[in-house]
Amino acid sequence: MSRLAYYRVSTADQSIEAQRRAMGGKFDKEFKDEGVSGSTVAAHRKGFAKLLDFVREGDTVCVYAVDRLGRDAIDVQTTVRRLLDQGVTVDVHGLGSIGRGVGELILGVLAQIADMERQRIFERCEAGRGAAREALKLTGKTHRGKVSLGRPAAQDAATVLAWKTANKASIGNTAAQFRIGTTTVKRYMAAATGSTKARVHLMV
Repeated sequence: MSRLAYYRVSTADQSIEAQRRAMGGKFDKEFKDEGVSGSTVAAHRKGFAKLLDFVREGDTVCVYAVDRLGRDAIDVQTTVRRLLDQGVTVDVHGLGSIGRGVGELILGVLAQIADMERQRIFERCEAGRGAAREALKLTGKTHRGKVSLGRPAAQDAATVLAWKTANKASIGNTAAQFRIGTTTVKRYMAAATGSTKARVHLMV
């Protein structure tokens, strides 16, 4: 019988360490999905799919929160029932082991609450973006005083790429040097490659 941990973070810039520390970190095997949106069905996530292939009767699957088990309330309940049918215990941090009957009911309610909160967050974000666009159109600045929508660049792309080239550095080392995520470095590189191809096309 094994204790298995599953972690998920939505972006590659985030770390699973906070979840690992909160859950105790003493597991026989760990599975993770980094840079995977919560809107992805659990069984379609590479890390979670590996867990489903590995887990056996008598094992315990531990997660940090209910929303790690699925994209919405229905997916969460489907995932939990699948595991319970295999004789697997599901343990949610702060909630404990989920059993059939009342346990499934409580989990379903919590998953539904999580869905509602995600929808409220989405609606608040959309309302904020709408206000920002309207203010930008009327005054040249958003309602928060910014001159454009979106967040400012983490670093100057040209500076980052010049340093990477000069030092023959890896993506990871470059990200560490400028305290940005590896995804950001890759985005800078892709943008630079695209610009180069465009210039060559124009010359031809």
